[in-house]
Amino acid sequence: MADASAVGAGARVYDALVIGGGHNGLVCAGYLARAGLKVAVLERRPIVGGAAVTEEIHPGFRASIFSYMMSLLHPRIINDFQLRRHGLEVLPCSDMVSPVDDHDNYITFSDDVARTQASFARFSAHDAAIYPAFDAYLLEATKIVRKLLWETPIDPARRDWKTFRDGAKLLWKYRRVGKKMYRIVDMLSMSAYDFLKEWFEDERVMAVLAYYASIGNFNGPKSPGSAYVIMHHVMGEHEGAGGWGFIRGGMGSVTGALASAIRELGVDIVTDAEVAEIRSTMGKVGDVVTTDGRIFRAKAVASNAQARHLYLDLIGEANLPADTLREIKGYRTMGASFKMNIACERPPQYRLLDRVRREGALGQFSYPTYMHIAPDIDYLERAFDAAKYGWYSPEPFVTPVVPSLADDTLAPPGKHVVNLFGGHAPYTLKGGDWETEKPNFEKAVLDVIERFAPGFRNDIIACQMLVPPDIERIVNLPQGHIFHGELSPDQLFFQRPVSGFADYRTPIASLYLCGSSAHPGGGVSGIPGHNAAREILKDLGKTIR
Repeated sequence: MADASAVGAGARVYDALVIGGGHNGLVCAGYLARAGLKVAVLERRPIVGGAAVTEEIHPGFRASIFSYMMSLLHPRIINDFQLRRHGLEVLPCSDMVSPVDDHDNYITFSDDVARTQASFARFSAHDAAIYPAFDAYLLEATKIVRKLLWETPIDPARRDWKTFRDGAKLLWKYRRVGKKMYRIVDMLSMSAYDFLKEWFEDERVMAVLAYYASIGNFNGPKSPGSAYVIMHHVMGEHEGAGGWGFIRGGMGSVTGALASAIRELGVDIVTDAEVAEIRSTMGKVGDVVTTDGRIFRAKAVASNAQARHLYLDLIGEANLPADTLREIKGYRTMGASFKMNIACERPPQYRLLDRVRREGALGQFSYPTYMHIAPDIDYLERAFDAAKYGWYSPEPFVTPVVPSLADDTLAPPGKHVVNLFGGHAPYTLKGGDWETEKPNFEKAVLDVIERFAPGFRNDIIACQMLVPPDIERIVNLPQGHIFHGELSPDQLFFQRPVSGFADYRTPIASLYLCGSSAHPGGGVSGIPGHNAAREILKDLGKTIR
C-alpha cells in the first residue's frame, strides 16, 4: 500500500483516486475498494466530511456546521458499509411544527398522515379531507423517482447501438409507470404554488409543503419547476421508512462512520491534500497534482468536487470541447442559503410552546426540535423577491432545529446548540457586500426568531453566521450552492451537469464525477457516489459489490 503521509518525489500510484472527502467521495471510494481496487481519497481540508462535518463553535459546543439533519442517506449504503457498527446512530426528532401567526397558532406536519390531517383540519376542512389522497399521489410519484435515482442517465442525442439498447432497457424497466409519469412531468414544470393549489385552498396549509421547494434552491414557491424540489426533500428512506432525524455526534458522525468503514477496506485518506491540477494526455486522465507538489496517478480518477470547479479549474478550459465549456459556464450555482450555528443557554421559548404541550401535538417530545418558520405562501415568495433583485430577505424563512435536546454530546449539561437554516441570502449583493452586510442580515434572521420566540437573543452565548461566500470559502462550493447546482428541469437527469456527460463520465477519459453535481443531485444520500463507482467499475471490467 502506498504511503499516504510521506511526500516523495515520484508519483504515488493507485488503481483509483477520489478527489474530495465529502460523503459521496467516501461512498465512491468505499465501493471501489469493495471491488478489490487500491484507492486513495484526497481531501483539501484537515478533516474529512465536506459539508457533513461536526466542529466546535464555542468551547464545549459542537455543531453540524453545514448539513444538519438526516433524511436522505440510503439504507443500502448504511448496510453495505455497516455504518451502525462504525458508530452511526440516528436519533428521532419531533414532528415538524410551523407557526402561522405571532400568537400560538401552528400546523404540525408528520409522517403520520392522520396527525397531519388533524392539524390541517383546524384551518381547512377541505384540505384535511383531501390530504390523504395528496399524500398517496405524491408517494406514488416519489416511488418512481426513488428508483430513477439509481439509474445512470442515458444521452438521448446519441445514435449508437449501445445508447439505443440502454434506452430501450430503461423504458421497458419502467413500462408499468404509465400515466403516473405525467405526475413527474407536472412537478418538473409547475411551480410549487400552482401544483399545490390544485389540491389545497388554505395558503397556510400550502406553505407547509411549499416550504420544501425553497430549501437550498434559488427560487420561490411561484417559480416554474419548483414543485419538483418538494419531492426531492421527501425522497428519504432512512431506517427504511423515510422521515427526518438527528445523528448522534452531529452530521460529522455520518462521514466519520464512512471514513472508518472505508479505511477498514484499505482506502488511504489523505488530508491537507488540495488538488491544483488534473493533467491529461491525448484526452485521457493523467497525473493529479496537489498544491504542495505531490503527484498521484491512477487508472481512474473520480471527482467529488463541484462540477464547475472540476471543469474550469482542475481540468482547464483549453482541455474541454466548446459545447461542454459553454454549458458548464452556464451551469447555475448561485447559492442563496444561510446557516447560523448558535451556542445558547436554552432553546427558543416559542409563544406556541404551552399550547403544543397542552394539546399533545409532539407525541413523545415536550419541545418542537424541528420547525419551519414561513407563515404563508406570500411570506415565502417575498423572501425570494428580495434575492431576485440582488439583496437578502429582510424577513427570511427559517428552519430552527435543536439537536442538543436529542443529543447530549453537543453541548455542556443544561446548555444547547441551535441550528438556523434558511433563505434567501444571495451570493452576490447588488450595491453592497457581505463583509459589511452580514451583521445586518444576522439581525434580520434573529428578528424573525424573536417574533415567534421573544427574548431568544438574551440566551445566545456565541453565534456562527455562514452566508454563501463563507460556504464557498470553507468547503469550496462555487457560489456556495449547497446542492452543487440548481435542481431545475434543465439541470437534472441527462442534463446534469452538462448534456452528453451526465453518465458520471467527463470529456476526459477515465475521469469521472461522483458528487452532487451529478445525478441525482444534492443532499446527503450517497447515491451519486454509488452510481459513479458502478460506472467506473463497469469501465474497468468489474461489477459493484
